[in-house]
Amino acid sequence: MHKEKLGVPNEHELVRTSSTSEQRKGRDTDIYGNDEKNIAGEVIARYVVRDSMSIYPPQSTTVSFVKYDLSGTEIESGTI
Repeated sequence: MHKEKLGVPNEHELVRTSSTSEQRKGRDTDIYGNDEKNIAGEVIARYVVRDSMSIYPPQSTTVSFVKYDLSGTEIESGTI
């Protein structure tokens, strides 16, 4: 997974909750939902990670994420 690149502390757990894929506009994209759990096992944040690759040469790859708090408010986003 992308735990280190997302900045999730080592003592926290990143648990995959969903996985889908889509193809459109010349890109093949895998979309992963993840929950960040603290030491007590409580969910403290949610992530959506999009791993997108061009299906045409050169086959470039882009990995992006959005981090949400428990109310669904976006609190961080970027590429990794």
